[in-house]
Amino acid sequence: MGRTAGRSPQDTRRALLTAAGEAIRVRGIHASLDEIARHAGVSKGGLIYHFASKDELILALAHDLLATFRASVDAALDPADTAPGRLTRAYLRAVLVPPADELAARESLALITQLMTVPEVAALARADAQRLEADLAADGLPPDVLTLVVAAADGMSSAPLWGGSYLTPEHQRLTRRLLDLTYRPTMWED
Repeated sequence: MGRTAGRSPQDTRRALLTAAGEAIRVRGIHASLDEIARHAGVSKGGLIYHFASKDELILALAHDLLATFRASVDAALDPADTAPGRLTRAYLRAVLVPPADELAARESLALITQLMTVPEVAALARADAQRLEADLAADGLPPDVLTLVVAAADGMSSAPLWGGSYLTPEHQRLTRRLLDLTYRPTMWED
């Protein structure tokens, strides 16, 4: 049946997603189902019980990563912040606040890079990005300010891919400046 003794179906599913993420990050998108199942501590049949195909597993992993990111944005919302730009500030904090483990951040970026080579995942990510862009556009900031701070944050968040660090004073200073721009967007008006 695919259930490991002592593990709930949800726990097994989580273990499979984690194992798939690790295998794809290390071996690429062509990591085998056998490899993923072995790493998760289940049989290949157990994996197939939860995910009928590798494509289904990859899409579930992509959905999980996107949902985790959106949850991190939601968790970064400040309940006391009611000013325009509230969601944008949460996005900046979710993207730019130094992670507890920079290696994990680098590995996550590497996994996302691998997954984006799958056309269905790229389409899923585009649709998710469009929803987020619409939410940010409705956040009350001038479009130029929104574009500037989001583009800067997105660029800064890729630093670990190139050997950079989230922990530099420059990174922290720029994060504060971007947040400040969202509180004082009129300084950018012509």
